[in-house]
Amino acid sequence: MQFRFATIFSLVLLVVITISLQSSFASAQLVSFSKSSADHFGPKFKSKTVVIYPIFTQAAYGEKGFYYYYSKHCDLRCLTVLLPSKPFPIYSASGQGFLVLSSLGFDIITDADVDKNPSILKQYKNVIVLHNEYVTQTEFNAITSHTNVVYLYPNALYAEVKVNYGTNTVTLVKGHEYPLSTISNGFDWKLDNSKYEYNTACNNLSFYRVTNGWMLNCYPDIEISSNKGLLNLLLESIRQ
Repeated sequence: MQFRFATIFSLVLLVVITISLQSSFASAQLVSFSKSSADHFGPKFKSKTVVIYPIFTQAAYGEKGFYYYYSKHCDLRCLTVLLPSKPFPIYSASGQGFLVLSSLGFDIITDADVDKNPSILKQYKNVIVLHNEYVTQTEFNAITSHTNVVYLYPNALYAEVKVNYGTNTVTLVKGHEYPLSTISNGFDWKLDNSKYEYNTACNNLSFYRVTNGWMLNCYPDIEISSNKGLLNLLLESIRQ
């Protein structure tokens, strides 16, 4: 997400609150919701669609990660973080979206899977991108060259990172006003839709056409676990 110094501690607090809420009621809610939605997503249809979980973004938002550097509470050392061993559903890494789509039975891969083997996306007709804010150049190229991508979260493909799989670390390369204050999107991506990331209520939500797929005009992580209209729109955008 685009960084604002005044909101860094609010963001951290929101992440903590979200994790607590998920642990208390998300599982029961998602089971009920997924059962009511499952009929819309047949096995053949789901087998043609893959979801990319933002494991690099999860790493960036971790303790003593990138946002500690942005807030000037840490030096350049915080721009290299450990790569998590598995997904941990937090708001900043589209946690609810991950839980909902995985509960519906979609194939789930991570940023690292795409970075290591970008051709994996060619096996699928549809690609769903979550809040994959931090991606490598290889992953960026693989996603933007695919012909049918649903960008379910704004602010995706915002900053470039590199990964050292020998040390299991992720390092910021470019973006978020780094290494120069004039750099916002690290890929200079013309389709960047970060202006929608603070629309979390998803009022008047809609998908709109872009060069290689569809983008949603809000950040849906609060709404996705209960808004059937949102999933219906998602279904229609994939079926186009």
